[in-house]
Amino acid sequence: MKRIFLNLKAFSLITLLGLAASCSSDDDNTGVVGPEPEEARMITIAAARMGDNPGDGNGGTLIYSVTSAEAKDPSVSIEPFDNGFIVPSNRTARLQASEDGSTIFNISYAGDTGGNYTKYDVQGGQNFEQIGSAISIAPYVGTAPRWIKLFDGDQTGAAVYASTEHQFDDNGTPADESDDTYLRTDVTLGVVTLDLVNSAIKNFEETNVALPADLEAQGFFIGRTDMPTLNAAGDKLYIGARLDKVDPETTERDRNFDPLESITIVLDYPSLLNPEVIMSGVGKGNTSGYRSINAFEYNGAVYQANQGDPQGSHILRIGSDNEYDDSYVFNLDDALGVDGAYILAWRPAANGKAVVAYRHEGSAEGVAGAQGFFALVNLEARTAQQITEIPYDPDFYLFQYQGFAVDGNEIYVTQAPVGENGNIYVIDTETGAVTQGAELVNVEGSHFIGAF
Repeated sequence: MKRIFLNLKAFSLITLLGLAASCSSDDDNTGVVGPEPEEARMITIAAARMGDNPGDGNGGTLIYSVTSAEAKDPSVSIEPFDNGFIVPSNRTARLQASEDGSTIFNISYAGDTGGNYTKYDVQGGQNFEQIGSAISIAPYVGTAPRWIKLFDGDQTGAAVYASTEHQFDDNGTPADESDDTYLRTDVTLGVVTLDLVNSAIKNFEETNVALPADLEAQGFFIGRTDMPTLNAAGDKLYIGARLDKVDPETTERDRNFDPLESITIVLDYPSLLNPEVIMSGVGKGNTSGYRSINAFEYNGAVYQANQGDPQGSHILRIGSDNEYDDSYVFNLDDALGVDGAYILAWRPAANGKAVVAYRHEGSAEGVAGAQGFFALVNLEARTAQQITEIPYDPDFYLFQYQGFAVDGNEIYVTQAPVGENGNIYVIDTETGAVTQGAELVNVEGSHFIGAF
């Protein structure tokens, strides 16, 4: 079994120098200069160490990189828990990668360093060299920010938060405010954009976001925001949202309400002003996702997953008019022939075919809850098929999954049950072929959270 511990870029440089030295001008009189070899695409594997409980990922994050060829090689063994680079973060780091895999972006989550942004040059193995200085976005969005790298050529990141305050009328006396009548919950949306190239703050705005008055009177409000995504024109920012509810009579949290239609907040970009709320006529439930990017631009529209839909997760479409396109109906229950599909994470390739991580009512209960499967999805044909070549294990934890590495039409994923070894799998989204790649060596209670 191969174990990869060397600096791959340095190795490539030494190899090329050696070849140049062995081929003098006396040996080559053709005068023809061949094309320079392409630098290997790097694939970074992220691993989350156990904190107090198996699968919680609260013991920190480690990363380790290999070439795409090594990632596909089942004789290669990757041991990030023993040999990986420790990413600064008190809990599970929030990672993003450049489109070519050469750079890793991180914002630390919680603790003394929470909110610190750093980026690293991917140099192979455990070698990640910090580029520039760190910058904190904590003054804008706190020490546990929800952030995403926008798809604008690795130029910009965006982090968001929502703060809430219940509003009442003044019917009660100063001595008995319990007589005050609940009116609505005021929601302040904060958005900061980050210059990923120069490690600087681009813009920060706070703005109030309202729902239709009849919903607010019932106690509904936007309780979580996440997963900002640029539209194709680059002039609107879509922000996923989760609706929460209080009982207007008591202002206590109501956790038993029927999910409403899925919503998205639309802001002008880059000003981050003029918020509007759009509502789907197709899907219900949340659009805020969890750890992985939840919405992607493709072919002029933005495709967005929802979670907690009583009819099973949908992939929804927002058109170029910045409204939900309700003519597009793509229900994962129907496409897969399951009940209660729940999209945990997903990622499309440039051809409009995607890999979706999901669970459903048939998922077995594992050490970290009912977990899931992978499916190959076609956004245009609205079809989905389980990827049966990737083994299912009840202890395979996907809820905290963060990253899919995309290289052309190929998507790289990790599969390993909590505390057990597994493998990288590479899906050719065009043909559906699946390659079992390098072994992932695990440790007790820990798990892998993706490829970048």
